[in-house]
Amino acid sequence: MRIWKHTPKDALLLGFSVAQLALMIWFATQWDDQPAWARAGGFVLTTLMIAYSIIVVSHLFTHVPWFTSARLNAAASLLNSINIGQSVQAYHLTHVRNHHRFNNDPIGEDGTTRDLSSTYRDGHDGEHAPLLRYIFTGAVESLLDRARELVLCYRLWKVGPKETKLLSLAHKREPKRTRELRQIAADRAAHALSLVGFALISWQWALFVYVPAFFVALVLVNVQNYYRHYGADPSNRAADSVSHYGRLYNLLAFNDGYHQEHHLSPATHWTQLPSVRERRRDWLDAQPRIISPVPAMLGFLHRNRPLLHRGTASPKS
Repeated sequence: MRIWKHTPKDALLLGFSVAQLALMIWFATQWDDQPAWARAGGFVLTTLMIAYSIIVVSHLFTHVPWFTSARLNAAASLLNSINIGQSVQAYHLTHVRNHHRFNNDPIGEDGTTRDLSSTYRDGHDGEHAPLLRYIFTGAVESLLDRARELVLCYRLWKVGPKETKLLSLAHKREPKRTRELRQIAADRAAHALSLVGFALISWQWALFVYVPAFFVALVLVNVQNYYRHYGADPSNRAADSVSHYGRLYNLLAFNDGYHQEHHLSPATHWTQLPSVRERRRDWLDAQPRIISPVPAMLGFLHRNRPLLHRGTASPKS
């Protein structure tokens, strides 16, 4: 019986997901016996695990689910929703069906962007939003959204009629639409109940480690997204994002650095992204595009980055 949809290598991603949850539970159980330095180390590791799970593990899963079985994929969605503090199915809708459709578009004539996570959304005169505004405003909004979702227990965390963004992104045809909306509710329930479980084990760990770590992880994720697109040309399909081809980073992050290639072919499995570059090399190399010498998380170190967007984005006040 075939288990893996594409390759058994996805077991590495599943293994990280299981290990993350196990470590967070262990950190909570050890809170009372840990010295200050161990608590600080646990906070740092929890932050990095959540950020890595959002940027790499769950991101790859939303594009290419791991299993041939729909039930196993649903279970993986629950697991990863606990790890990233939000519904993976909702992440799929907002990321795959919104971000990859509008590709970090600049502000249009209606005064906003179609891409809900666009780095231009709070910018002016055709520029990206300031870095600090983008990363902290986005993190605060995400944290408040998650808090609002927690109180939806009275309706079993179902997507309500006022959640128009999710409803507009859900599949238009049945029964897939119903399955997607049910998965969001199940993901939310898994996350909410996991928080209750963490609090029962150690409310101090949940309050003083998990919640702050989740917020800092959201900030780091926004830094990553910002420098994946900063300076790129949103009008050019071959140059609308930024790639980093460092071998070590791509080994540790499952080819996450091949971001331009990922934008060109979002449904391509992570193992095949270098092949996308090879197939499109002549076309890509002919474009004025940005290749970063550092991973996106460290994009602020790329001091001489070209600002291709300034030649193409239409200024909007």
